[in-house]
Order: sequence, then structure tokens, then C-alpha cells
Amino acid sequence: MNTRRVVNGANPSMFDLVGRTSKREQLIDLHGWCLMGNHYHLLVSERVSGGLTRFIMRLNVGYAKYFNEKYKRAGTLFQGRTRKILIDSDAHFLHILHYIHLNPLDFLDGSEDWRDFRIKDSRKALRHLNAYRWSSYLDYCGEKNFPSILTTGLFSDVYKNYSNAIRSHLKDTEQAPIEYPLE
Repeated sequence: MNTRRVVNGANPSMFDLVGRTSKREQLIDLHGWCLMGNHYHLLVSERVSGGLTRFIMRLNVGYAKYFNEKYKRAGTLFQGRTRKILIDSDAHFLHILHYIHLNPLDFLDGSEDWRDFRIKDSRKALRHLNAYRWSSYLDYCGEKNFPSILTTGLFSDVYKNYSNAIRSHLKDTEQAPIEYPLE
């Protein structure tokens, strides 16, 4: 299967549809997301007991069913089992939104080492992120991408201007040529 098709055929409003019960009770708040070729990243908080588990199950089953019917295919859509990671420190909280939004850099030559804080061209990386619509990044930067599914208030005190925060982060991780003095 062409893993890019998962992204190109995406319908992120599915996050909103599966995030509610039949009575429209909201199960989770979605604070950040990124859809990749064979997996996704979500930053959520649970609104009702058991809501996260129900949301993830509906998302994985419902979206795979939708996608498989649309593209006349069968089988699982996403790689591996769903992992949940509790954010229990300020440092992790401050890093997680960038981590989610920088994932599309995996698709950009010269930026594959972004997790090790190494990017060759921060301007090229920023252009790539601005062109990648399958995440909440654009919404945090003030462009309406999929605002109806997102709750951005959790980070409003942390990032007054998210676009400047990402630009600064990318610039800080840009690789400068290493020069060794001749001995």
C-alpha cells in the first residue's frame, strides 16, 4: 500500500466524529495532532472516564473502515499498536506540541534528524511545515486548517505566537557547518 495515500485521502474531521458519543457527548479534547503515512500522533485529554480508550478504538476502526471502503482495500491502516504516554512533567509538556508538529519533517530531505535537534535548512523546514496540512500546526499558527476539531487553549499561555516559537526552535536546531582549526 502507498502510505502517502493515508495522508492524501485523509479526513481529519473523523477525529471530531469519533470523539463524541451518539448523544454528542465529547469524549476527549484534542489539543494537537499529526497524520503521517502509517501512523498518527494525538495530544488529547479525557473528558469522561474511559473516553480516551473509546475514542482511540472508534478512530482506528472507524477511519480504517472509511478509508478501506473509499479505496477498495482491506486490512489495518496504521502501523503497530496504539501507545499512550502520560505527560507528567513540565519539560515534556513544553516539548510535546513541537514534537507532534515537527513529524512531517520525516518527509523532507535534510531534516530527517530533527529528533536529534539537527536540521540542515530551517527556512526549508518551515516552508515544508506550512505546506503540510495534515496536522494542527497551521491552526496553531493562526491559519484555519481544521479548527473545529481542535482545542488550542491548553497552550495559549505557553505560546503567545506559535509560529514564532517554531521558527525560533527550527533556527536553533539548524546545523551549522563544523569547522576544525588546522593544527
